[in-house]
Amino acid sequence: MTTRPIGTPVARQPPTLAGAARTATSARSASPQRSHRRTARQYIPPQHGAWAMLLVPWLAGVLTVGFRWPHLPLLGAWLTGYLFSYYALQAVKTRRLARFRRQLLLYGPITATVGALVVVARPQVLAYAPAYAAFLAVNFHYARRRRERTLANDLASVAGSCLMVPVAATATGAAISQAVPAFVAVLLYFTGTVLYVKTMIRERENPAYHRMSVIYHVLALAAASFLGITLAALFAVLLARAAVLPRYRLAPKHVGIIEICGSALLLLAAATT
Repeated sequence: MTTRPIGTPVARQPPTLAGAARTATSARSASPQRSHRRTARQYIPPQHGAWAMLLVPWLAGVLTVGFRWPHLPLLGAWLTGYLFSYYALQAVKTRRLARFRRQLLLYGPITATVGALVVVARPQVLAYAPAYAAFLAVNFHYARRRRERTLANDLASVAGSCLMVPVAATATGAAISQAVPAFVAVLLYFTGTVLYVKTMIRERENPAYHRMSVIYHVLALAAASFLGITLAALFAVLLARAAVLPRYRLAPKHVGIIEICGSALLLLAAATT
């Protein structure tokens, strides 16, 4: 038995073939995962709340008038159109078009192709083009000034998103009046969500914003009471949420979970109105 004096460094053993093989295998398995995540970040915006604002109005319109096949290409054009507009706004904001050229060249043709199917099936949907152009003009204006988080810009985005409810009705030939209650309900909900979320995160320390949010939800409850008892009950809960929850420091993840539940309840209420 041999002894080694204290303090004498231990000689590092050369790596074995098995160890080198395991290291190489781990590197190969991790590399595609990192590559996929990097690609996803390049082509999918990190705006988690935007997906609710896209899907809920479309679903509200579908549930209101009944599903028809034009709703599928409408959804495709709606989602890819959002992706195209997001990267177009980023290009305007950063003034670096080349940085987002790949995303624009991917989503632009897809949006135009799928959207053409909807137009061919129901040309009447083109009547909404001027409204969407106006809302996008507001978005581009604030993106150019790098003030896209202002309330006016958020409200323009909400209005454009909620307009999908009557668009979904028009795409099937249904009367717009059939979709009006759902449109009003969705518009009231997401406008209130903009104010409420600001009081939970960016305007947490601003009592004026909290008062404005509560006052808005009181008015929204009054408006919802004309649409039906189910929506009135939902907006009473939303009023309580807007009044009470800003007193607590909830994490953004928890705020998002609450809004997912609120969106689901909104769809159920709108479908039964």
